[in-house]
Amino acid sequence: MALTHLLILALIQGITEFLPISSSGHLILLPNLTGIEDQGQTLDVAVHVGTLLAVVLFFWSDVKIAAKGFAPLLKGQLDTQGAVWAVCLLIATVPVVVLGLVLTLTGYADALRSTAVIGWAMLVFGVVLYWADQTGATAKQASDWTVKDALIMGLWQAIALIPGTSRSGITITAGRRLGYDRENAARLAMLMSIPTIIASGTLLGLEMRHEADVAILKDAAIAAGFAFVAALGALALMMRLLKSTSFTPYVVYRVVVGVILLIIAYS
Repeated sequence: MALTHLLILALIQGITEFLPISSSGHLILLPNLTGIEDQGQTLDVAVHVGTLLAVVLFFWSDVKIAAKGFAPLLKGQLDTQGAVWAVCLLIATVPVVVLGLVLTLTGYADALRSTAVIGWAMLVFGVVLYWADQTGATAKQASDWTVKDALIMGLWQAIALIPGTSRSGITITAGRRLGYDRENAARLAMLMSIPTIIASGTLLGLEMRHEADVAILKDAAIAAGFAFVAALGALALMMRLLKSTSFTPYVVYRVVVGVILLIIAYS
């Protein structure tokens, strides 16, 4: 695959994976609107790996806390923040995994990959994000995360299986409605992305395990590297801007793109 195509694919995935503007929607639209050949599942897995490494590195201090919590969790102990975060991450991941398997096995996952669906999801859930961000309280910190909040955010996260919704966007929306401030809602959304990306990447990997060849694997490595750099930059920019800016710029972008896609879909 041409280096330019790999770069475009990696930039789209890396930048949009963690910004609340939908990575899956942009990746699906890339071949539909540009005529460029579909990137295939191998490259999908590769760019997911790149973004996974980026979020783990950027939030390494939080990742370490959660990772250290699994040992006491296995002993039935929930007396540390790490153990609480570990069980919260497990609970928050269950809904999206279950619904993802249902959609894949029934074939509805492919049925949702249309320009109209993406357009409506970009528009509607952009407005929902604006509503939650403008009306949500700011009393909670990430250290206040509870099993109940994790389940609620996990159920919201499952909605992101609709292309165009944005996994980060919908979990941030849920976090803001639950009373977490912008930075901490984003932190929790990014932590939730780690097991979710691992689950989706594993599923894709199992589906294409017999399809990869040396040339594709080389392209995959390049795409993963580009996606890693792009995702790291996007994370740094978003978390810095959240200290002084709301989610409104992302909402405006979603609404504009959503309207354009709906015009294309129904014209």
